[in-house]
Amino acid sequence: MERLSVSPWRRVGSAGMRKQQMALSKVGVVATAQTELRPAWSNAQHIDLISSVVTSVFKGTGLTIDDVDFVIDSGSDVLDGRSISNCGFLGALGAHHKEEARVEEDGLWGALYGVNKIRSGASSIGLIVAYSKPSESAVDLYWNSQVEPFYQRPVGFGQRAASGIQAQRYLASTGVTQQELAALVSQRWAAAAANGGIEIDEIPDAQAVLGSDESAAPLTKLMLSRPVDGAVAMLIAREDIARRVSRNPAFITGMGTSLDSHSYAERDGGQLVSAQKAAAMAYRNAGWTSAEADLAEISASSVVGELMAIEALGLAEQGKGLSVTQSEKIVINRSGGALPADLIMATGLVRLAEASRQLAQPQPYGTAPSRAIVHGAGGVCMQNNCVFTLEV
Repeated sequence: MERLSVSPWRRVGSAGMRKQQMALSKVGVVATAQTELRPAWSNAQHIDLISSVVTSVFKGTGLTIDDVDFVIDSGSDVLDGRSISNCGFLGALGAHHKEEARVEEDGLWGALYGVNKIRSGASSIGLIVAYSKPSESAVDLYWNSQVEPFYQRPVGFGQRAASGIQAQRYLASTGVTQQELAALVSQRWAAAAANGGIEIDEIPDAQAVLGSDESAAPLTKLMLSRPVDGAVAMLIAREDIARRVSRNPAFITGMGTSLDSHSYAERDGGQLVSAQKAAAMAYRNAGWTSAEADLAEISASSVVGELMAIEALGLAEQGKGLSVTQSEKIVINRSGGALPADLIMATGLVRLAEASRQLAQPQPYGTAPSRAIVHGAGGVCMQNNCVFTLEV
């Protein structure tokens, strides 16, 4: 295949550069690939999962690793159990002799970085890779390491305890019941099983969700997102290239991110303020509102966290998130979302991959959506939030 000419500024003057930069402001999702998401990939190492998705993501695009200008990877040294862990994966990432950067956050932030690099005119094609193997780590200790070290960490405060407090407040203020939460969890697992790509032995019904081990009252174990192993890769490119190599690319039209207080006690316990701010920024950039979206892929650390994220994204009034999960106007987490499969360092990038596929290949769903909202979260009890808007 003829090599693509991807230099954005070749033989243009300053006026031409400004005009071309404006014309090439859109960035498209060209292709995605991910491993099966499993509670444990016991027969594969990090490098195996990463090389699998990096090899697969180029299939059908006409592109090769030589066309890629930069590689951004998202992972966690803490979960990996070693410092600067990405240095051991550079070959699998295809980053040898390339510009490579590590984002120690969910892969959606890696995508944000990559999109801005392309929009700046500095690059044309980027490879975003996110991965995690929480099965090899003590996940509770991972979250515990992120809280205040002198008073909170020694008593075991972390994701579970914060999620329980959050859920207590939410149920008390909204009247939502544990039975309703359990029914939503069961619905998400069923959607994930139907969507495929996630190892699920049995879909829990509402009674099974309620009967699972207590995690942090009022939440049971199945009401928290399930950590899984896996990797995901995504090719992004400036608009003209995306249209040449993909039949129906989904374009990233808005992005926003916001960080709440590190201290959970200082946050507004009734709402995800940082998610609200991130969403407002993304919608402003896109030029449309949440009411105009056809689908949403949302991350969450618990079932209550998902309801609060729905509200923060403007898809429901505060305290009314549950009603929208059954709405016919917008499809939320058709993939099942994070509850049955939380890749921790890649959950948001998985949401972006799922949303882009639903927009670009709508035939299996019998609909023709044109706009999507994508949400990623990081930190204890969703302290950090990132929102993308997509269009076809």
